[in-house]
Amino acid sequence: MTALAKAIYNDTPNPQKPKAKSKQAEAVLDFMQTLMREISPRDFAVRLWDGTLWGAEQGQPTHFTLVINSAGSLKRMLRPPLDISLGETYAFRDYDVEGDYYAFISRLGAFGHMKLPLSLKLKYLTLPSNMASAASSLAAQLPTGEHSKRRDMAAVQYHYDLSNDFYTLWLDEQMLYSCAYFQTEDQPLEQAQWHKLDHICRKLRLKPGQKMLDIGCGWGALIMHATEHYGVDAYGITLSKNQAALASERIKARGLEGKCRVEVRDYRDVEENAFDAVSSIGMAEHVGTAMLPTYFKKMYDVLKMGGVCLNHAISLQPQHIPPDRPTFIKRYIFPDSEMQPIGETLEVAEEVGFEVRDVESLREHYAMTLREWHRRLEANETKARAIVGEERYRMWQMYLAASAWFFASNRRTIYQSLLFKCSDESSGLPLTRKDWYA
Repeated sequence: MTALAKAIYNDTPNPQKPKAKSKQAEAVLDFMQTLMREISPRDFAVRLWDGTLWGAEQGQPTHFTLVINSAGSLKRMLRPPLDISLGETYAFRDYDVEGDYYAFISRLGAFGHMKLPLSLKLKYLTLPSNMASAASSLAAQLPTGEHSKRRDMAAVQYHYDLSNDFYTLWLDEQMLYSCAYFQTEDQPLEQAQWHKLDHICRKLRLKPGQKMLDIGCGWGALIMHATEHYGVDAYGITLSKNQAALASERIKARGLEGKCRVEVRDYRDVEENAFDAVSSIGMAEHVGTAMLPTYFKKMYDVLKMGGVCLNHAISLQPQHIPPDRPTFIKRYIFPDSEMQPIGETLEVAEEVGFEVRDVESLREHYAMTLREWHRRLEANETKARAIVGEERYRMWQMYLAASAWFFASNRRTIYQSLLFKCSDESSGLPLTRKDWYA
């Protein structure tokens, strides 16, 4: 172990600081030494561009190595807002991670909430200041008018029309891009996603001959499952042209034409009504807080009296509401996405007339789903890079791992809310939930 490393581990003055090749390198080395003292226990190594290597803290395993690729990297990495800078600089290789990437994200999450001492903030100012970045060229470019129909379509297509081939690499065979429902911790993703589809259909208590609307239907897995296994006439809508095209191909291949169909349509433009059931799985996050009354009113209006709606959506924990500013995920992954605490969402649903019948949290299930998506993406790294490019691959690698950490650490959660349209005292629903699990 070098004298420098011992000084960092023991938080004592550094008697043998190596001679720096430049003032820039000297500033980085000084800053890194101070920063490492703030991160303990430190179960990772750090390697600088000049080959300097600091091992993990004594007694700690080395889960990953953080590789700083140039003297100017740190300034770009740590400029506010931190989540955007760390995402952009990872995408453009200011730094690399060797080893367990999810462990890196977990440590990054803890670091992002740490209050740095004034001495470290002052040292930050002395770091090299080349701040050029080409990351903005990959950001979503949307028309004006937040949550207008035109802008919502552009935001959805930015994300979901990236490439069907890309999603095929890491989703299950049915291409379900929402939280799975695991029976056991080691259950394969394909089985867990099948159970999710059936769990939704059981909650909606679907019966042969009923009409079902799926808002934000993705690649059509739920409507095909509902048609094949429950005998309903299912109609799915999405704003993604790629999703609609592939879903229609799959419906035809499974011989479900006439019972099951998908269209590119905004939820506000649905004209049909008298549906027995409405589902919205992972779509509400695109609606926007200001548009929630419109969203729930549309679902209420298209349902028959006695109809049931299932809203499956990510929710914020009130103590972890992010700042009201652009974020890495909003800029490069999900533009215009918004989430609310579950209490606020249900309040809007009740205000339009729905009765809340059931609320189920699937937080652990989504953490497991995201970890598996991240594992599969990394396993298909070469193919993914060939499809979407180096920078986008790295952005999605970070997004999936960070999202898994958000759910595992209770900073995000997800709920299935069962809502009922009823005008009299008797709902006609079973007294228990036993039929959901029969």
